[in-house]
Amino acid sequence: MAMAVSSQASAPSGQAAEQEREVRTLSIDTIRALAMDAVQKANAGHPGTAMALAPLAYTLFMRFLRVNPQDTEWPDRDRFVLSAGHACILQYATLHLTGYELGLEDLKQFRQWGSRTPGHPERGDTPGVEVTTGPLGQGVSNAVGMAIAERFLAERFNRPGRTVVDHHTYAICSDGDMMEGVSQEAASIAGHFRLGKLIVCYDDNHITIDGTTAISFDTEDHPARMRANGWHVQQVADAEDLQALEDALQAARAETERPSFIAIRSHIAYPAPHAMDTAKAHGAPLGEDEVRATKEALGFDPDRRFWVDERVYQHMSLRAAGADAQARWQERFEAWRAALPEQAAEWDRVWAGELYEGWREALPNFDASEEIATRSASQEAMAAFAPFTPTMIGGAADLVESTKTVFEGGGEFSGVHVGRNVPFGVREHAMGAIVNGAAAHGGIVKPYGSTFLIFSDYMRPSVRLSALMGLPVVWVWTHDSVGLGEDGPTHQPIEHYAALRAIPRLWVIRPADANETSAAWRVALEREDGPVALLLSRQKAPVLDRRELASAEELQRGGYVLWESSRERPELILISTGTEVAPTLQAARTLAAEGAGVRVVAMPCVELFEAQSRAHRDAVLPPEVGSRLAVEPGASISWWKWVGSGGDVLGLDRFGASAPGSTVLEELGFSPESIADRARALLQST
Repeated sequence: MAMAVSSQASAPSGQAAEQEREVRTLSIDTIRALAMDAVQKANAGHPGTAMALAPLAYTLFMRFLRVNPQDTEWPDRDRFVLSAGHACILQYATLHLTGYELGLEDLKQFRQWGSRTPGHPERGDTPGVEVTTGPLGQGVSNAVGMAIAERFLAERFNRPGRTVVDHHTYAICSDGDMMEGVSQEAASIAGHFRLGKLIVCYDDNHITIDGTTAISFDTEDHPARMRANGWHVQQVADAEDLQALEDALQAARAETERPSFIAIRSHIAYPAPHAMDTAKAHGAPLGEDEVRATKEALGFDPDRRFWVDERVYQHMSLRAAGADAQARWQERFEAWRAALPEQAAEWDRVWAGELYEGWREALPNFDASEEIATRSASQEAMAAFAPFTPTMIGGAADLVESTKTVFEGGGEFSGVHVGRNVPFGVREHAMGAIVNGAAAHGGIVKPYGSTFLIFSDYMRPSVRLSALMGLPVVWVWTHDSVGLGEDGPTHQPIEHYAALRAIPRLWVIRPADANETSAAWRVALEREDGPVALLLSRQKAPVLDRRELASAEELQRGGYVLWESSRERPELILISTGTEVAPTLQAARTLAAEGAGVRVVAMPCVELFEAQSRAHRDAVLPPEVGSRLAVEPGASISWWKWVGSGGDVLGLDRFGASAPGSTVLEELGFSPESIADRARALLQST
């Protein structure tokens, strides 16, 4: 139900109606003035879109958005995503005026160091901001993930006559969002899944940074494209027509079988006399003279900055209405809780991001007599913890058979049923953003996406944003080396280990064997403050005999001493990851038999190792031992920090080749014999 849909109240008449129109206009123009002032003071920003969309923001927040500014974590609130993140001052000004904990001083600190009003919306910085947006197309795709989460949780928790999950997801997007490929991927899957509670408003202002859309975008029929994707489509001819905006949003809410797309013709920087409909108004301050002229056109005092009439605060505050909406939901929720205590216990867990007790004990252990691909070990781990993670959803980019990331018996998500397995299709980029949106929504514990490691390139922007937002998601990437074999260089990752390790706050784990894979899943499920990436093999790897080696649970330290030839300080340290640990260990034993003092260090997660104490790191890699050889079939660049100037890296700084995987690895120097030869050469040179 809308917060304050005008059709639900008797229409004011006479003097009251005139006062209502006056304060409504004043409120909209105040949003515009605050946008101009904030950008002008910062001497940076995007004022034009905020000015043009002030009527839409007003209508959406005042007539439709069901939120409580005093409780931004209320589970059944409507979600709002400003995908056009460059227009963030529109969101900040509206949040301020509607009663969120965002003061006028915060608007004055727009784009300044440490402020709560950064240059694009940042999750965690600003009350009321659901996701970090700015890279265009991401926010729209996040909104699709939120709508999927709402649909899944509604079917899981609602019962006839007892509804506790029932909200909409709204997004505002721009021409740039529509141009980016990720939004098309997401729009396609949203239409296919019939996400009827998703409403996207498109700011059709005909302007991009480089000029008008005539130079790059006007030949496409955007509404027709969205119709073809299975969306309910409307067009509003004038962004200043509040009644048309309200009617379109009402019609979108009434459409329950399809997501809704509303194309709204606006004029950037309206009503600035010289800047309106210009590309300059997109990404630069209007200038003092133009700000004065615009305020005069609005009937504002041009010498006042950051001015808000008290009537606007009174009119736009959503605090009372939001508290009332949440209280009515809370009453329904308590009745639901009393009637369904088991479901209520699950609700408490999933909204706290917790798994059911016993999941750690359920993780599989593997016998050293086995040989098993780490992707297959991962499949067994997922089957083991599946009952303990009832709202964990995810899937693959049309590669479930290969990535082995499926919850058997969990059903498939579709337009008519909400299973746990989401068939993303060949849409890696959107998959990443959708998984992020599901995590940001809440209630979906550890959503995941999977594909071949090589295609992490296609989803890298979303992966980066998962780290930036600190979202507890899992990225499962298989076929993790040239060892995948015959598909050849196009499918064989080389630079990907280093590139992913370069993303701050992303934990990249490349387990050595099945037991390390089980331990890696434990790390992924325990982490609460960011994403974890699992890099898994297609080819089989021997399960290491832990009776002779350190426990696989040591993976939690990131790097550990797996084996050494003696208790004395080693003269040579071999460092390895993934399926190259086994041949590295074999090479080490050969060298030890020749009399060398050798230590093998398994380094499945550089980020976790770096987070350990200096004492632990020095115990594993004694500073006085300079002969260190890192072994990993990928770009060598990320290993020199750990081997030092006296060490060496057996990596790959070239592309792979098409042949059976074992042949490729041997030809490229990753056989036990080649590793031993490289180590001998290092010892002889030091």
